[in-house]
Amino acid sequence: MDETLLSALTIFVLAILVGFEVISKVPATLHTPLMSGANSIHGIVLVGAMFIAATADSPVSQLLALIAVIFAAMNVVGGYVVTDRMLQMFRRRPTAARGQADSGLGGPGTTAS
Repeated sequence: MDETLLSALTIFVLAILVGFEVISKVPATLHTPLMSGANSIHGIVLVGAMFIAATADSPVSQLLALIAVIFAAMNVVGGYVVTDRMLQMFRRRPTAARGQADSGLGGPGTTAS
């Protein structure tokens, strides 16, 4: 095995381990702001994948560049979907639903007159 390939694989494995350790320590309340920040980083990855696709000259490199663009785009879109779902949890409920519950129509403890 080439020394350059071995050092690149070592850095890759160490990055995976450090990333997993850092992400596993994030509390749930910080997930949404971190996810929004990660979406901007994934947007940069998408732009980089498009630059690589533009310079691809062989069919194999074009296929790998297409796969990179597809995965980067799915990551960006998925990140925004997750962020939107989490932000919906903090939105207030419509007031019409609470008004019906307070009107005494069919709730527990009500009597028909």
